[in-house]
Amino acid sequence: MLALRRVRIAIVNSKSFGEYSSAVEELRRIGDVSRISVRRDASGGELASRLDGFHFVIASVTPYYGREFFEGNKSVVMIIRHGVGLDNVDLEAAEEHGVAVARVPGRIEREAVAEHAITLMLLALRKTYQAIEAVRRGGWRARSRFVGWELGSRVVGIIGFGNIGSRVAEILVRGFGSRVLAYDPYVPEERIKSVGAIPADLEELLASSDVISLHAKLTKENYHMLDEQAFRRMKDGVIIVNTSRGELISVQALAKALAEGKVSAAALDVVEGEPIDESHPLLEFENVIITPHIAAYTREALKGMDEFAVRAITAYLEGEPVEGLVVAPTKPRKIL
Repeated sequence: MLALRRVRIAIVNSKSFGEYSSAVEELRRIGDVSRISVRRDASGGELASRLDGFHFVIASVTPYYGREFFEGNKSVVMIIRHGVGLDNVDLEAAEEHGVAVARVPGRIEREAVAEHAITLMLLALRKTYQAIEAVRRGGWRARSRFVGWELGSRVVGIIGFGNIGSRVAEILVRGFGSRVLAYDPYVPEERIKSVGAIPADLEELLASSDVISLHAKLTKENYHMLDEQAFRRMKDGVIIVNTSRGELISVQALAKALAEGKVSAAALDVVEGEPIDESHPLLEFENVIITPHIAAYTREALKGMDEFAVRAITAYLEGEPVEGLVVAPTKPRKIL
């Protein structure tokens, strides 16, 4: 069936796609492949025009594929997210316009993101980055400034106990002996208890945790879930870790909590409005560590994400079940 079709595939805003796999070469055996860069805030109309004539889109975290895009573009039959997040795709509009949407199954990124979350916790607790910078500036003798905490002695609160949050809990409980509180209203308590974590409501978690790690999906309901009110309910000296979505935290509220000493450190892989530059207000704080959204950037995870995209397109064309499918339109578009 593949030989009868010559499809067009767009890789949009994803520089990493194909860097650690043969995915691009495999896609070229299926159809014509183009790498396309657009502004992260490109309008739906602009995006619809740029992708006119393409059938499959391998999408990064930007831009936003909203209703205007689906109304203006008539050629795309499927969007494949090169990642697990779906907050930049209007799923309802995709369904209405017959466009299938698939995302990388969480298992592919699970280890990479969980490892990075633990890494950020340790960097913040042990003040490792600041110590390294001190030595670079000739400050070896300032080492008494860098007395930290052991992760096993801390109470860690995990918000979001899905694929990645549950793995972080496993590592903390079984590897470090940490006491782990977990909040996720969509996960049964028995699932939380099965890895040695303790189910908690959000109020208890905020009030009791020494470290809070975010692993929740971004929805309208939890946008800025860590706002000024939430920070006021936390313990003094709490550490904030975020490898999920920047929009879960109010930057203004976090900056205020850092300035007041309520938050002793923040270690973030995601920031609202990213990419950010050197003028970002959080970078004024020495006790803030920010990495540029690299939690899933391991060779293993990137290779797995690439291979998933190839499988998704191949399966779609051959009429086979597509792994990771989140929108299966009742009236799918046809490739013209």
